[in-house]
Amino acid sequence: MIKTLAKHGNSLALVIDRPILDLLKIEADTRLEVTTDGQRLIISRAEDPPARDANFRAALEKTNARYGKALKKLAE
Repeated sequence: MIKTLAKHGNSLALVIDRPILDLLKIEADTRLEVTTDGQRLIISRAEDPPARDANFRAALEKTNARYGKALKKLAE
């Protein structure tokens, strides 16, 4: 499939056809990550931020519980 970009304000937009969106289960609120390999655009579903945030917060709490006093001294 060959697509052309559409003008959208001062930017350009790539319109993805409904059958492709349905196949990949992409909705208007689906977070997508856009990267490049220098030759191509690569569009993929972005990681779910709540799961990543929960993992980060758990690691932060564990670190603070274990090293909180030492980190506080270093900050002073």
